[in-house]
Amino acid sequence: MNKQRQTISLVLGSGGARGYAHIGAIEELEKNGYKIASISGSSMGAMVGALYACGKLQEFKEWVLSLGMLDVVKLVDFSLNGKGIIGGDKVFHVVEEMIGDILIEDLPITYTAVATDIVKQKEVWIQKGRLLDAVRASVAIPTILTPKEISGRYLIDGGILNPLPIAPTISDTTDITIAVSLNAKTSKKHIIDIPEIENEKQTKVEKIYVEMKQKAEKLFSDTPKNGFEEMSIFNIMGRTIDIMQNAVLDCKMAGYSPDIIIGIPNDACGFYEFNRGYEMIELGRIITQEECLEINQKASSS
Repeated sequence: MNKQRQTISLVLGSGGARGYAHIGAIEELEKNGYKIASISGSSMGAMVGALYACGKLQEFKEWVLSLGMLDVVKLVDFSLNGKGIIGGDKVFHVVEEMIGDILIEDLPITYTAVATDIVKQKEVWIQKGRLLDAVRASVAIPTILTPKEISGRYLIDGGILNPLPIAPTISDTTDITIAVSLNAKTSKKHIIDIPEIENEKQTKVEKIYVEMKQKAEKLFSDTPKNGFEEMSIFNIMGRTIDIMQNAVLDCKMAGYSPDIIIGIPNDACGFYEFNRGYEMIELGRIITQEECLEINQKASSS
């Protein structure tokens, strides 16, 4: 079959800030002639997938890369309800302006956002209703973003029970299934050429990020930390989620395997390092480019 006509079911995994890599991966897949006909995603994968499905991914990318230090500060709204540190209303107001009030069933491609019912402790596939609500539920990182209530269910991050949701694509009639995992274990390193202006933005955002972490940590403890000085409570939470998702992913992959896996290293950046958008987008593009090159070489030699 001519690759130019290949349709794909695209599975976008969870992994916090590494999720920006999905943007670069999608751009490279389209550049190589693949037609995305179905998307299934958890957490950041659900968000990036939703923005692509409604034709707003480029707008989202431009917004991410335009964020300055004051913009980051303005987007953080601390929650007072005790269900999460951040309410998320400010960020999702921006996302809502991009997505609008579109329904999942009205999208031009099949879409599934995976979330977790925190009360019933079940995996939930959201395949109809408001797209924005589905995304908000899937990205609700425990203790960080407040849960999203939909139809009487309280939903949190889909990556808790399914960090790489391949199962929703099993009934698709596409040619191949490609999964982008944000938890790959690899020793291979990639050199990303980061423009000076991006380095400057990252440095400024990192200073604000550190200050915010220190303030937020006081909500949990007023006692000094005598060990693991380099790890804050946010580092610990992020690493804990990564460890848990790696274990869950191994079990899920035993039951469902995609045709192609594009692996983004799980140490590419920290779970909460959302200031590294440019770098992660480029990393996703480069690794997908390598994978597509290998696929093309195999096809030409067969």
